[in-house]
Amino acid sequence: MANRYSDILFQLIHSLEKAEKRHFKLYIKRSSAKEDLKVIQLFDALDKMETYDEKLLAKKFPAITKPQLANLKTHLYKEVLSSLRLLRTSDNIDLQLSEMLDHARILYNKGLKIQSLRILDKAKEQAQQHHKFNTLVQLLSLEKKIEMLHITRSPAEKTQQLADESTAIGLHINRVTRFSNLALLLYRWYVLNGHSRDEADEKDIRTYFKEQLPKDMDQVSGFYENLYLCQSYCWYAFIRQDFLMYYRYAQKWVDLFEKEPILKSVETGHYIKGMHTLLNAHFDLRNFRAFDETLRQFILFESTEAAQKHDNFRTHTSLYITAAKINGCLMKGDFAEGVKMIPDIEQKLSDYALYVDHHRIMVFNYKIATLYFGNGDYEKAIDYLQEIINSPIELRIDLHSYARLLHLICHYELGNYDILDSLVKAAHRFMLRMKNLTVVEEKIFRFLKKSYMSAQDIREGLKPLLESIRHLEKNRHETRAFAYLDIISWLESKVNNTTMQSIINRKYLNSRRVG
Repeated sequence: MANRYSDILFQLIHSLEKAEKRHFKLYIKRSSAKEDLKVIQLFDALDKMETYDEKLLAKKFPAITKPQLANLKTHLYKEVLSSLRLLRTSDNIDLQLSEMLDHARILYNKGLKIQSLRILDKAKEQAQQHHKFNTLVQLLSLEKKIEMLHITRSPAEKTQQLADESTAIGLHINRVTRFSNLALLLYRWYVLNGHSRDEADEKDIRTYFKEQLPKDMDQVSGFYENLYLCQSYCWYAFIRQDFLMYYRYAQKWVDLFEKEPILKSVETGHYIKGMHTLLNAHFDLRNFRAFDETLRQFILFESTEAAQKHDNFRTHTSLYITAAKINGCLMKGDFAEGVKMIPDIEQKLSDYALYVDHHRIMVFNYKIATLYFGNGDYEKAIDYLQEIINSPIELRIDLHSYARLLHLICHYELGNYDILDSLVKAAHRFMLRMKNLTVVEEKIFRFLKKSYMSAQDIREGLKPLLESIRHLEKNRHETRAFAYLDIISWLESKVNNTTMQSIINRKYLNSRRVG
């Protein structure tokens, strides 16, 4: 399964829908010579393969040498992309603007300068309407070139207008670039490290964030500047576990699209990510009613034309809604219902294998393990935690750390005291080495080391452990464990000799009544 999608051409062909495959066949027969029918034969061979097999492919084309086959694959890859571009131009404003720019260049090179300028005017109007300022720069560049090199009989004030437009757009793009860079690098920091671990981390993040913000913040305007500003603040707040700030900027992010609904079809990926972020913020703050309403809106969006337009949008909308449903079960204590969803989740991850990154799979594995843990199926939880523990430690050090912690607690619940001491030591060393240890984890480790205690003594020991960490629940740097596992509810369930599910569900019902 690991090599199933190892070839880029194979990946591309298997991502095509029926209509796209049909269009490709018509396109290639119409635009290629007879000898290029080998391209169709190669396309069909790859399309019928369930798993990529280089040797089997070579056997299907015995008259073609290995270098020739490589060249044929390269040719087919380009032809498939050309076919998709032709088919999808009307679906995408970026492709439409690119086509108009290409046409303007062709007309200019033919000496038809006035016709070229007319197309540029139309393209500029569309680019401004859809906030496509990067394309607008290219359109203005060609327009200025024509005006500078030729007498076009344009009004005299047009030259000043072009200069002013270029200057304003240059400043705008500079701010967009800085905000998008900041959001990207903060996201990278989180993927590598998770939440800030201590005051030193927080100081570094705060200093970096302030240094990267543009000095002319009072000039921030337009959709993209505000979009990337909201994303930057979201990651900044999320890393620092300032969940209230995280929620406020996630809501502002989504509100940008509500103010300009047309952009849901233009920047669908950003809207989908914004809804996912807002749902996570509601989950972190236990905004139960707002969570349910946002999820309802997201599910309605899933059936819209914008969400269904591309594989990428369909896949991520589906996965984010699935993740939100898991979070809904976790925060309401409905673990049994969550466990029922697991076969469907695994089927989706299999179906979307071409599109799902390793990070997303790790997150789902941890969420599934948590569902099994809350439902009392500790052996199943261990299976999914092992998937994380045995994976390369190249990202999400925090997830690796807390997978090990939950792994320990599962073995404790199963009564595997004979291996607990060695597991505690290994997990403790790992978290110390990764600088991912807080007071809460230290206390849990110390408790789990006492595996020699009797059941009664253990139960008695849980009470002081619960009281010793309960007051830390509001301390951001000491309670990162609470973001990964509701350790308070677990301890309460042990002290009160009940299930974790009943403890969390009671808290949920009480919060609903108070709200």
